[in-house]
Amino acid sequence: MNIDLSAPAASPPPAGLVRDSSDRAFKADVLDASLEAPVLVDFWAPWCGPCRALSPNIEKVVKEKADRIRLVKINIDENPAIAGQLGVQSIPAVFAFAGGRPVDAFMGNIPESEIQRFADKVIAAAGPGQPPAGSLEEQIGQALEAGRNALAAGDLNAAAQIFGMVLQHQPENAEAIIGMARVYLAAGEPDQAQAVLDTLKEPQPKNEDYVSLVAALKLAGEAAELSAIAELEQKLAQDADDHQSRFDLALALNAEGRRADAAEQLVALIRRDRTWNEDAARRKLLEFFEAWGFKDPATLKGRRLLSALLFS
Repeated sequence: MNIDLSAPAASPPPAGLVRDSSDRAFKADVLDASLEAPVLVDFWAPWCGPCRALSPNIEKVVKEKADRIRLVKINIDENPAIAGQLGVQSIPAVFAFAGGRPVDAFMGNIPESEIQRFADKVIAAAGPGQPPAGSLEEQIGQALEAGRNALAAGDLNAAAQIFGMVLQHQPENAEAIIGMARVYLAAGEPDQAQAVLDTLKEPQPKNEDYVSLVAALKLAGEAAELSAIAELEQKLAQDADDHQSRFDLALALNAEGRRADAAEQLVALIRRDRTWNEDAARRKLLEFFEAWGFKDPATLKGRRLLSALLFS
């Protein structure tokens, strides 16, 4: 690490404009304080070089804006909770709060000119004197609308941040839970989306958004099965004697409801190696027949194929 001792020390910003904070003091230092003036929250760590480069520039901008905007610095090594709730994955990360909720953010060490533009935009959006915030329910409603708008615009980071802040205040808020689940689904993480949705105290059967999300998760699961089937079929195209892949393919086809195709794959495995894995293919086929029912067309076809093979 190279330290330039000849560089002049930056003068400290006016008292109150810049402060260090913590997870415990976040509500007072950020949420409550942002009701009076916008607050920038700088998530940083001592080992982060870009954080050290950003710090003097962002402090300079806040100092120049006088009391129109404030800066709170949070060391994520010592205070990981809020950063985690906001979905911070890399630092530096700077979030802007106004009216008790997050309104904007940027990641990385950006030039001072861009910090200036960011701060000006936040100050302008907050408006002169920042009108008093409404009730908590009104703020939650506004935040949920902002989260939905961010999700619709494809800004998953912003949507996750907003829904996360709502859940910090109301952990059982159904709309925020559904919104966060949609964020994970849009990010290609259906398992995490389902885990979030499962935190609902009660299903929302009459909620159109809930019904839509459940259907979307089902389709995502089906798509994952199709991907698995395609991969197994490709393995068999490369090696027809890959018995484990053929066995797994039969299970995947059955799970998708393609019973006759599943039976055909197991019969093909028996034809190639009747004793493979202690007769596993024949035993599994008999399990399928029992599960499908004796009159199921796939059972009837499978029994014909198996009989033709065994008694040929």
